[in-house]
Amino acid sequence: MININTKDTCTSCGIGLVEVGYSIFPCPNCGEEIIGRCKQCREHSTPYVCPKCGFMGP
Repeated sequence: MININTKDTCTSCGIGLVEVGYSIFPCPNCGEEIIGRCKQCREHSTPYVCPKCGFMGP
């Protein structure tokens, strides 16, 4: 089992996940990598790529 509390940067832009409104979740495809999304990337639907399996999400 993976610990989702270990992600501290946005997978899309690399900014620290410190602002209210960020999210962290397991990759929807492989479930083995943690995806971090800052508020801005979530609001703008900035793409992200799972570093483990290559899944691209909105």
